[in-house]
Amino acid sequence: MSGTEIQPYLFFGGRCDEAIAFYREALGAQLDFLMRYHESPDPVPEGMLAPGFENKVMHATIRVGNACFMASDGCDDKARFEGFRISLGLPDEAAAGRAFAALTEGGTVDMPLMKTFWSPCFGMVTDRFGLGWMVTVNTAAPPTPAD
Repeated sequence: MSGTEIQPYLFFGGRCDEAIAFYREALGAQLDFLMRYHESPDPVPEGMLAPGFENKVMHATIRVGNACFMASDGCDDKARFEGFRISLGLPDEAAAGRAFAALTEGGTVDMPLMKTFWSPCFGMVTDRFGLGWMVTVNTAAPPTPAD
């Protein structure tokens, strides 16, 4: 399956522009592509969008480091981020601390940054959009279980 990729596609329930601006500031994200519903070459099917969503984000591609995720406002004002977290691996504790602090702005700390058996620095936060993050310092090799 050469060339296969898995990329998260996140629906922000009408707050996608705000999310893009936030991740650009908090994580240094780059916006690779953005299209609004009214810019679609094909008309959006009647009744599919919530009223006022014509100028909302239909599709965006966002890059953080070497990783990419896609985003949209979706078709209504409900964002549902349940049953998963985005794992953000960083090269050192200073970078992890900066990203963690930025993601907590308007969000909640679920687990403070701390040393774990798999990383010198790991913590969990739910950002202002309700999106869960696991912030970790990448290590050279995964831990090996004790015999």
